[in-house]
Amino acid sequence: MPHFICPNCKQRSIDHDGLQEIDNVPVACERCGFGFLFELMDDYYPAPNTGFVVCDQEGRILAAGRGVFELVGYREQELLGADLVERLALDGYEPEQNPAKLALEWGVRRLGEKLELRTRAGQRKAVTADFFPAYDEDGGLLVAITPRG
Repeated sequence: MPHFICPNCKQRSIDHDGLQEIDNVPVACERCGFGFLFELMDDYYPAPNTGFVVCDQEGRILAAGRGVFELVGYREQELLGADLVERLALDGYEPEQNPAKLALEWGVRRLGEKLELRTRAGQRKAVTADFFPAYDEDGGLLVAITPRG
C-alpha cells in the first residue's frame, strides 16, 4: 500500500490508489487542505523542525511547506521557480555527487545528507537533508531539510 506525506503539514497517510474516491483527482491533505500529497516508497517520520520543499523534475521549487521559512528565512514566494541547490546555496558534497541531481536522475532516495545551506540573511546553517524522488508521471522531488545542532 502506498505511503503519502503532506509537504505542508507533514501528515502521513496511506491510500490504495492515490486518488480521491469520488472525484478521481490526486489526493489532497485532509488535515491542512494542501493541494497534493507526495508518494513515498516507505513511511517516513520527519523531525518536528523539518521543513519540506517540493521541486519539479528539473529541481526548481514548486512549493515550500511549514517550517521552511524558519529554516531559511525565505518566504515561499521568494523560492518559487528557483533552482533548489542554487537558491539555498546547498553545499557539502562533491560536485558530481549533487544529491538533488542524483535523486532526480536515478530515481533513488538520498537519506541523511549532511549539508550546509545559506539563509536569506547570508548565514551558513548545518542541515541534514533527505531527498525523495517522485513516483508519479510528473516526476519531481521532495526534500526534507532538518537543522543540525
